[in-house]
Amino acid sequence: MSPETAHGSGGEGGLDRFSVESVYAELLSRTPENDMRPRLEPVRMAVDILGEPQRSAPVIHLTGTNGKTSVARMIEAGLMAHDLRVGRYTSPHLATVTERICIDGRPVADETFVRIWDEIRPHLALVDQRLQEQGERPLTYFELLTVLAFAIFADEPVDVIVLEVGLGGVWDATNVADGTVSVVTPISLDHTEMLGDDERDIALEKAGIIKPEGFLISAAQVPDAADVLLSAAREAQVPYRFEGVEFGVESRLPGVGGQQVTVQGIAGRYPDLLLPLHGAHQAENLALAVAALEAFIGGGEQELTLENLQLACEHMSSPGRLEVLRTAPSIIVDAAHNPAGVEASAQALKESFGLSSLVLVLGVLREKDAREILTTLYREYDGLVEDICFTQSTSPRAIPAGELAQLALDVGFREEDMHITEALDDAIDWAVGRSDDADVGLAGGVLITGSITLVGEARTLLGADPDGGPQADGTGGPTVVTPTEGDY
Repeated sequence: MSPETAHGSGGEGGLDRFSVESVYAELLSRTPENDMRPRLEPVRMAVDILGEPQRSAPVIHLTGTNGKTSVARMIEAGLMAHDLRVGRYTSPHLATVTERICIDGRPVADETFVRIWDEIRPHLALVDQRLQEQGERPLTYFELLTVLAFAIFADEPVDVIVLEVGLGGVWDATNVADGTVSVVTPISLDHTEMLGDDERDIALEKAGIIKPEGFLISAAQVPDAADVLLSAAREAQVPYRFEGVEFGVESRLPGVGGQQVTVQGIAGRYPDLLLPLHGAHQAENLALAVAALEAFIGGGEQELTLENLQLACEHMSSPGRLEVLRTAPSIIVDAAHNPAGVEASAQALKESFGLSSLVLVLGVLREKDAREILTTLYREYDGLVEDICFTQSTSPRAIPAGELAQLALDVGFREEDMHITEALDDAIDWAVGRSDDADVGLAGGVLITGSITLVGEARTLLGADPDGGPQADGTGGPTVVTPTEGDY
């Protein structure tokens, strides 16, 4: 039954009034996508009126600054390899809003997305009315989308929910759920205007997802952040494990198509895992995901089956993160949208791709630290970057290309190496042309980086799979290259 022919409880024609695009437009009409309110009570009201769908399955809850979506996808693949049905909620999306709500590695079906929205919409209108009576703003875009995700997961139903926060932790809309396992990726400076000016303050916000009767799995953290997380775990009286102390990457060997990684988990050792992703940061993400799986499946005391973990690794992907979309020249997209992400990606690109020259295409959103992103790019790619094109996504939050270029001059980029265009398709054409002109053959490349909105639009222009993840039956996902001598 398609959305065009189905009828639901929405009145005035029901479901036939809706499509994914119209639902998305309605959600966005509430508030801008980045307008997240420091409140939880409206979301609690919404899930209560719907019968608490956030409690329909145990939750693995993720927060942190960088790597959340990659780790969430790795955990999802691991759970699927153990024959569990998985609901994954992540943000933002690259091409379509349904990417945020996935069932067994694939975006929820359009029909289901529309049908569940039609079913819960009248109930959410009652919540809006109550909020108005209290002098509060109606439910926001992200609050509604989070509630919709919980309702879809309850309807499917799923065995486990992998849940990524939108921002922070304490008051994030996802925090109406209680995580069986709380996962914290590396904490660094981002969204400082809302979360705090240093790692300690940001950690205080993110520690809010740690709940009694749960389990904390944390990446290696700077001391101030680690102290906060440790105190929160002790206060909640939950077991905790930190990367670099109880688990971590024992060894890794970069090669064609990814890397070979040996992980020391909290309950076992897992040698020679073939991870089809690049960079030390992705190996560390894998170790974090393995520890989270051990905590969830066996309480941190039961070793995972190596064959299951190997199967999971075969189908791990991270669209928009050092993803090669074209060759000759290589066109790589990478959503490195803060300084720490830029640094990690630059190191991985130089390690894994063997490029002798690089043309950058850059676009940044207004709320990001553009100056520090440019400073990091200038430092990390010194001697490799031939030219740079400043552009912008279609997001109203995008920094105008000309403004970004002016900031780049202050950082140290040379005007003669720069090109400015507001149109991303023109930016890509120019960058490919410059890479061809460099006469470096297969050793030249184009890197499209900065905001996730820019990377998402580039992937669409270049015809990439919108999600790139595994099929529910385990097929699909990235092609895995079996290593031969010298590959890894």
